[in-house]
Amino acid sequence: MCAKFTGATAVGTKDKAVGYYDATITEVDPVVRDLLENYAHIPSDQVVSRVVETRDKIWEVFPWPCVGQFRFVDLALRNQPSYVAIISRLKNGDTLLDVGCCFAQDLRQLVHDGVPSSQLHGLEIQKEFIDLAFEFFGDRKSFAGKFIHADLLDRANPEVKRLEGTFGVVQLGMVLHIWDLEGQTKACERVVELLRAEKGVLVVGQSVGNLKGKEFEGRPGKMIYKHDADTFKEMWEEVGRRTGTKWEVRARLDDGLGIGGGKRGWDEDTTRRLYFEVERL
Repeated sequence: MCAKFTGATAVGTKDKAVGYYDATITEVDPVVRDLLENYAHIPSDQVVSRVVETRDKIWEVFPWPCVGQFRFVDLALRNQPSYVAIISRLKNGDTLLDVGCCFAQDLRQLVHDGVPSSQLHGLEIQKEFIDLAFEFFGDRKSFAGKFIHADLLDRANPEVKRLEGTFGVVQLGMVLHIWDLEGQTKACERVVELLRAEKGVLVVGQSVGNLKGKEFEGRPGKMIYKHDADTFKEMWEEVGRRTGTKWEVRARLDDGLGIGGGKRGWDEDTTRRLYFEVERL
């Protein structure tokens, strides 16, 4: 039996015997297939094999659960209630930053849905992800957006500093849960600094959550925080106090991480996915 994520199994091992490494897949979601066939121009009969082959390349870079379970091709942004409105905003000149973008599949989907790639930025601490994604999607020459190899919390990074106060939308896609509560609060403070100081700017995203928000052990010696909807709102109240801003928080938990299907047996059975949208008032 695989040890729980909160116990002896350390995220970061490349051992494929861990519970979050799926041996293979036989099909991909139809929307993902459309993106890969018609944006990345991968032949139909090669889509599945290319996804599996690419997953194993990413696994050698950083073997996270989301990689082992092929979530690097999940298109989570398009499941946000505001997705259509975000597309409209971006088509009309607004800009979006995807923090912890990994393969930036959501940015590619936005382009596939008609958004100019020049309106899009990705921030990723693992440069190898950016390079592998260009190889996978075949768009190094055509994608006009900007990828920044940096840590969100590195205030000394000049590329990130130049972007302060410029974005209308920031996505935090499955990244917040890598920090404890104070780390998440600081990350959201930094996001506020990157957004324009005006009503209506938006933070959207997903995180590993829990039926009751609390701390868990992640990698040995490292604490992480899994929110429920209420604790997430409380955190943004604190962000507002620290930054002198006010926010409307819309958050919900679902079982989209695979709890219901028994695909997350290595984790706490109270783990859920948290979807959120946070809009400045």
